[in-house]
Amino acid sequence: MSQLTEITAGTLIVGAGAAGIGAAVGAAKNGEDTILIEAGPLLGGELLAGMTINGAINARGEPIVGGVLTELVDECKKMDGYVGVLNDHRLIRYHAYDPEVMKIAITRVLDRYKVKVLLYSFVDEVVVENDRICGVTVVNKMGRLLVRANNVIDCSGDADLVAKAGRPTEISDDSGDLQPVSIMFRLCNVEAEPLLRFVRRHPDYVAVGESDVIRSGRTDQELVNALYEQGEPCVFFKGEGPFLRQAIECGEMYPTALIMIEPTSRQRREVNVNSTRVWDLNALDIDRLSMSVSTLHEQVWTCVRFLQNRVPGFEHSAFSAIAPRVGIRETRRIIGEYRLTETDVMEGRRFDDVVAKGCHHIDIHGRGAEQVRIAVAGGGSYDIPFRCLIPQRLSNVLAAGRCVSSDRAAHGTARNMGNCLAMGEAAGTAAAIRSQQNRDVSFSALSISPLQAKLKQNGAVLDGVH
Repeated sequence: MSQLTEITAGTLIVGAGAAGIGAAVGAAKNGEDTILIEAGPLLGGELLAGMTINGAINARGEPIVGGVLTELVDECKKMDGYVGVLNDHRLIRYHAYDPEVMKIAITRVLDRYKVKVLLYSFVDEVVVENDRICGVTVVNKMGRLLVRANNVIDCSGDADLVAKAGRPTEISDDSGDLQPVSIMFRLCNVEAEPLLRFVRRHPDYVAVGESDVIRSGRTDQELVNALYEQGEPCVFFKGEGPFLRQAIECGEMYPTALIMIEPTSRQRREVNVNSTRVWDLNALDIDRLSMSVSTLHEQVWTCVRFLQNRVPGFEHSAFSAIAPRVGIRETRRIIGEYRLTETDVMEGRRFDDVVAKGCHHIDIHGRGAEQVRIAVAGGGSYDIPFRCLIPQRLSNVLAAGRCVSSDRAAHGTARNMGNCLAMGEAAGTAAAIRSQQNRDVSFSALSISPLQAKLKQNGAVLDGVH
């Protein structure tokens, strides 16, 4: 048994994906001594996958996430790594950016606030006393480390800390279904104009106008004309459309609901592609998750060849990158003091203890070509209450990101990166306020008004939008 070294911090955050980055900045920016622990070699999680940041701009074009997101975007802009706010003329608007530049942007922002980072570090055990996680044992190449902190934030995505503490979590619903895992990939030297001309000629190949606000009474032809005029390769080939369905039926493509194409770099004429999927898999089963990688990689190559052979604009493209890890949509969720519901999301409900907002449609991927997509009412947004971040029977712990307390349908929207950044920032800010005001008060008893005021002071959006 290796020697146990002990360190202390004001706030400990586990998981350096979008939620963890938001939490670390939220805590450290407000004066908290902050440690961020990540099992992998890179900071950012799905922010580095090549996907756009969804859930941050509603269908009306209103930004509903600011704060840490704004800082990251500003850093990307400084390095010519920001493409812009784009409209897929389907359901969403999103931030498109270069994931290679985002790697640098993240470290710049974390360094700005002096966040201590431990990479390649795995949580082994948690020490629970009187409904508090008072310590977390971490294992890395230096040995075993006991981190003691006043506040602990679970941004693991899988509710690992809450589960290890023996507190209630849930997975899936009565169906037992789980969304498939995927891996993103990128191609460079893509010609946008021939691609958009192809879509303009075949509006039935793509998904458009699924939001009434985005459709605004326009026909599919008018919508693909608008895609063409936008001039960016923002295209969603739908699995049930004749183009992709025929390719699947003849074996030229694997079963999938989509080939979603989004720009990542104008300089490289590069796009990200979201298409691959392996279903009937619980991503907590590491054997099965590991085995999925080879399948996903083969799907990547199948899709690369399909695009190059069948889709105008890709004839001279080159495979340029693959995401650094498998993308996991759904595992455990905490059971919190409030459970965000499908109705809350669809109706755009407001809450007195709002600390973040969401706007992405309910998005539940299934087997093969199955996918549920339901827009938020009126193209607006919904509130995420602070109570959703508070696990039951843990006084000094918050959870942020895709493990937030929600039913399965609400999880299908709240899991997106924009929401995760906002939830993380709220959790980190709450931790700093708790340390400064009363280290003994539980998060359940924390006054919400100062938290909301501080979030808004730092650029978060909590009101004033649809």
